[in-house]
Amino acid sequence: MRFALSHGPLEAAVQTRGGELVSLRRGGTEYIWSGDPAFWSGQNPILFPIVGTLKNGQVDIDGQICHMSRHGFARNLDFTPAEQGDGFITLELRDSSETLTHYPFPFSLRVRHQLLENGFSTAFTVENTGGSPLPFCIGAHTAFRCPLLDGERFEDYQLTFDRPEDASTLLLTPEGLIRGGAAEPMLSGGVLPLNYETFRRLDTVIFRQLQSGAVSLAHRETGRGVKLDFSQFPMAAFWTKPGAPFLCLEPWQGCAAFDNETGRFQDKPFAVTLAPGEMRTLAYTVTLL
Repeated sequence: MRFALSHGPLEAAVQTRGGELVSLRRGGTEYIWSGDPAFWSGQNPILFPIVGTLKNGQVDIDGQICHMSRHGFARNLDFTPAEQGDGFITLELRDSSETLTHYPFPFSLRVRHQLLENGFSTAFTVENTGGSPLPFCIGAHTAFRCPLLDGERFEDYQLTFDRPEDASTLLLTPEGLIRGGAAEPMLSGGVLPLNYETFRRLDTVIFRQLQSGAVSLAHRETGRGVKLDFSQFPMAAFWTKPGAPFLCLEPWQGCAAFDNETGRFQDKPFAVTLAPGEMRTLAYTVTLL
């Protein structure tokens, strides 16, 4: 099922499959990647209850070995509309016999997509509806068209962070695990020019605990693009397929398994644990430039 949102000059579309915002238009310009399977069929998946890849595809949760594919199961399930109003919609995913097979916890995940004056916000609210502690990770994977206009190139764009940075990217193994103790200098001064070779070599650029809370993806000359506020998240990642006309801006609470980790969910970096009845909301905001 698909829902249309509008607010001033902005129009958006949200689908119940995966709870995703899959279109954002201003005038004749579409900002969200179309999901062309020639490169990547995804658009804006929600990463829950894990982010990234598990070691050997499994994780230890209180002594129980649980299996989940990369980025968890929320992106492949149908959410239920819970609330809709002027320029916003809230969708909900709750535990089921299917989710309990992989993740033995009762939960509620609410996703609120809200159009703003010049962009949108997405808020994730996770509630522990069970009687035992609930561990989870969560993240976004929003794919923005890059370049935006005909005649432009991917290399015409850059990432600009809102504070000066001297930061390294975490490095991945061929299996998609994070290499413990390994990093590569990537940011100097807070600007990262884009080129496909970086993503061909590294797959994903991953930063943890930056000084910045926002980053712009914009054309170097015109300044046109988007700005992501990820200040509520401790990690930010960037990914594309070499040659593909999009870049994913990904705020993360949690990350892929480290190749030297214990394998226990509770030991995963930045994993959140909620007490029974407790809830946590994390939100990111996108502004059109």
